[in-house]
Amino acid sequence: MAARLDEMDRKILAALQEDASLSLDEIARRVSSSKTPVWNRIRRMKESGVILRTTALLDAEALGLEACFFVLVRTSEHDAGWQGKFLQVLQSRPEVLEAHRLAGDIDYILKVRVKNARAYDTFYQALISEVRIYNVTALLSMEEIKSTTILPLALAAD
Repeated sequence: MAARLDEMDRKILAALQEDASLSLDEIARRVSSSKTPVWNRIRRMKESGVILRTTALLDAEALGLEACFFVLVRTSEHDAGWQGKFLQVLQSRPEVLEAHRLAGDIDYILKVRVKNARAYDTFYQALISEVRIYNVTALLSMEEIKSTTILPLALAAD
């Protein structure tokens, strides 16, 4: 169930999504409020799970992680035991930035960030040694055209 947010909450969230290191004073100024109500709203949104955590965004390429692969996984096994093992393996692999279970012909898609193709092969070999997979297709991203963590708050309005 979606959280009930008003326009002030959305403005606060927009400011935090743009730069979570903003001071309370600056957020309050941007949303035309004072510090205490802004702090109370942020606290409430953290407690209700709207704000999950505050983190820093890093430049993968600047850190030497130049290859981004989208990995399409098909499995012939759909029982709870296999799914549990697969999820456990994914959680243990730092290369896996995102994992989604899909509807359609492909069962899962993974976003994997590594140094290069050799590092991807090391990841792939480890993955298939830990869990049985029917088919894996890896797609190398040639260019990242758009990447954002900013959610479209206007589309989530009540």
